[in-house]
Amino acid sequence: MSIAASLVRPLPEPRLDNLTGLWRRSLILWPDGRRDDTSWVNWLQGPGLYLDLRQPAGRPDFAHVASLADLTPRDMGWLARQEGFAGELVHEGGWFEWRRDIDFQPEAIYSDRGRLRVEGDVMIEEGADIPYIEHWHREPIAAEPCWAMRLRDRDGGRKAALIRLGHLFMYARDRVAMPPPHLHLRDCVARAATLDEARALVDCEISQGIVTSAGWIVQRSSLPFREGKTLAPVFGGATLATADTDADGRVMARHWEVIDLRGTPVFECRGE
Repeated sequence: MSIAASLVRPLPEPRLDNLTGLWRRSLILWPDGRRDDTSWVNWLQGPGLYLDLRQPAGRPDFAHVASLADLTPRDMGWLARQEGFAGELVHEGGWFEWRRDIDFQPEAIYSDRGRLRVEGDVMIEEGADIPYIEHWHREPIAAEPCWAMRLRDRDGGRKAALIRLGHLFMYARDRVAMPPPHLHLRDCVARAATLDEARALVDCEISQGIVTSAGWIVQRSSLPFREGKTLAPVFGGATLATADTDADGRVMARHWEVIDLRGTPVFECRGE
């Protein structure tokens, strides 16, 4: 038996206490026959709280984009096709529900509920309100440190979330300009009266990155100009400061209140 094969472990039956980890989606099937096996989809499940980023294939080149102000209508047309959310996973009556505090898309009509079952090394999700099928695979990452927090802007009440698992982190920051519910973001962006209004609608950050000795580096983001930048979190017990980029590309700080903390925060790179 190879070393790789010896490390394979069967997935346990899904429960809230054993779903912690990084999950990659390989497939979604819709009831009308549509399927998607090309989008990049990662779901990071922390202790109770989760973050999820979904980006379609065929991502254009965003090398010209250094800030929100650089986004063109064409750029935003693609960005508005992304999905992503942050919130709490709950389990009630046999159903798992991904309750959303932050949603890159406008508020949906239906809840995000499904049943989870295991077949071999695949976890299968079957939707409740819409009978979709998703295939999920647990990725091999370190289990510690493991913690999650909900955040609130000290000035305007905007929401954010941060989860760390091993060397991996995911971070979400809500937008100020909330789109009307039950639409698709691409339609909201297309109908915006000005470019600035359209840019405000896509200004919702959902990022994934890695904790290194050089800092918390964003590797993938709903906002392409955040990639390669550092989150630079500074924890103050009841507060958290993070680095961001303003509309003109300058580094700025955001200040948050910690309103929900799960686990013991660790911010340095321990080399695990």
